[in-house]
Amino acid sequence: MLSLLIMAENPLARVGLSALLTEQTQVTVTGQSSGQALADDLDLFKPDVVICDWGWGGGLDRLVAARELGVPVVALVEDATGAGEAWSAGARGLLPREADAETIAAAATAAANGLSVMHPEYVNTLALVNPRSEADVEPLTAREREVLQLLAEGLPNKIIAARLKITDHTVKFHVNAIMTKLGVQSRTEAVVRATRLGLILL
Repeated sequence: MLSLLIMAENPLARVGLSALLTEQTQVTVTGQSSGQALADDLDLFKPDVVICDWGWGGGLDRLVAARELGVPVVALVEDATGAGEAWSAGARGLLPREADAETIAAAATAAANGLSVMHPEYVNTLALVNPRSEADVEPLTAREREVLQLLAEGLPNKIIAARLKITDHTVKFHVNAIMTKLGVQSRTEAVVRATRLGLILL
């Protein structure tokens, strides 16, 4: 079962979201966080996905922190402006704040599997995020290129770690670095963009 951490500054929002997701059989809420001590909360609850209520203050820094710590985030946003901000900060999923429990659970499952999810009304929001041109892409290291090639083969972190004789944590670090350099939010997007740039061969 997929474990979720509910992150919202407002305690009522945290309680409400937790209650909303209670009856979903494919996910379980293992903890709640205001985001003030996010690293500690992630270490304590070890969630697969963070559900972030974007309607309250402080979301940007906390979402960026979650991404840097390697946990995908599904952001619940108020409008297209919030969607653009959350996407730029590294959200893996974008849903309206009034999304039902089934939709949130489905988005969390997709995010945990390396996919990006966006509600139809926010599709045009992608236009708000300027894609990086080839000239803007920071060169990948030799190790990052190795990891990227194995990502393109659809291999999970554990297999990549075994192939390259490095730790899972190191693989996660390289994957995050690759996504940052390519300006993407998911492993799938990284492979697609790298292919277009000629960095890997499929």
